[in-house]
Amino acid sequence: MSEEGDIILSELDDEELVQQMFDDLYDGLKEEIEEGVNILLERNWAPYDVLTKALVGGMTIVGADFRDGILFVPEVLLAANAMKGGMFILKPLLAETGAPRVGKMVIGTVKGDIHDIGKNLVGMMMEGAGFEVVDLGINNSVDAYLEALEKEDADILGMSALLTTTMPYMKVVIDTMIEQGIRENYIVLVGGAPLNEEFGKAIGADAYCRDAAVAVETAKEWVARKHNSANA
Repeated sequence: MSEEGDIILSELDDEELVQQMFDDLYDGLKEEIEEGVNILLERNWAPYDVLTKALVGGMTIVGADFRDGILFVPEVLLAANAMKGGMFILKPLLAETGAPRVGKMVIGTVKGDIHDIGKNLVGMMMEGAGFEVVDLGINNSVDAYLEALEKEDADILGMSALLTTTMPYMKVVIDTMIEQGIRENYIVLVGGAPLNEEFGKAIGADAYCRDAAVAVETAKEWVARKHNSANA
């Protein structure tokens, strides 16, 4: 650790500091990330720039290496936890400055299912990409999802399942959305170990995401598409 100790973050210029924060995020060093965020804010960086250039920039590298099998779940969770430390400082400031919104996602594991590692990872990676995430936790009923979508004015619904027995509940949620005439208002993404693309199509989801990195890429694509068609 002695080498790490030699780096004094406040003595680095902006560009070096951002590069160092990329490394610290990659290594899951929460205190260093919090310190870096505070230094950039003291240097009059806009909160949104700190978020996108330092934190999202760093998590993009983590996401790519996770997708390519260079990093694994424990390391990504550590990186995401470090990111959360930085986000905790930025959140109230972003709210004050009215930062541009990438999109808002309601995410939760479906009814009867109590697995949440994959879901947590997706939530953290989505936050890492600048999305606002409302995590409903595990064992969610149709009503829980739909109430949250409306209350939070969300763009995306993310549902996850790890059991083959709970997978069909995703269709119950989507069918209810169709019945209520609100299906078109939301992008629906599904994921979880037993799922595949065919299942996603069969139940009427917009996309199946095989892992957290894919979920982020897919969410970005769909939100961009939605904005373009709204402005067309």
